[in-house]
Amino acid sequence: MNKQENLINQLSDREILLNLYVTQIIMLLLAFLFGLFLFDDWSSFIALFTWDLKQILLIGGGVAMVVVLVEIVLAKVLPDHWLDDGGINERVFAKRGMFHIAIIAAVVAVAEEILFRGVLQTHIGWIPASLLFAFIHFRYLSKVVLFTVVVVVSLLLGWIFLLTGNLLVTIMAHFLIDFILGLNIALQSRQKG
Repeated sequence: MNKQENLINQLSDREILLNLYVTQIIMLLLAFLFGLFLFDDWSSFIALFTWDLKQILLIGGGVAMVVVLVEIVLAKVLPDHWLDDGGINERVFAKRGMFHIAIIAAVVAVAEEILFRGVLQTHIGWIPASLLFAFIHFRYLSKVVLFTVVVVVSLLLGWIFLLTGNLLVTIMAHFLIDFILGLNIALQSRQKG
């Protein structure tokens, strides 16, 4: 068992969720602080949120479905140990109900997209912000396939933000990816147990 698995096994479910929520709050605080210095005014930040239901559903939802399908196919064709994240995702999602999974996915999608796409990508560029996003998922660094998937998904989310200029599109895509894959983990866990 590696160090990460040992650490995860020592934490209670409550501690794992607390850590998840605290890290997302930190990301929102960082986005707020960076935003204070990087944006000329709040209206230029608010302009990144456009209620275009067609874009949100078609582009955000479409990209999410492609990512989810690719991840499900990878899980079917690759050895389990290539996709093992040390058990973190299973501990986060396995015992949660649909409503709690939706809350987790929403909190993560909003916090990470505001920081990485809304604040960082608009000021340091698509590739640097996407790579920073991938590197904060450091638990995947030792897993080539998982890290590659995170890099590709991050670049894809950044690219759809470049195309649309709309954070609601990337938030929707990120939310659906996490929500559907989280539900999948919960369903698989219930079938095993």
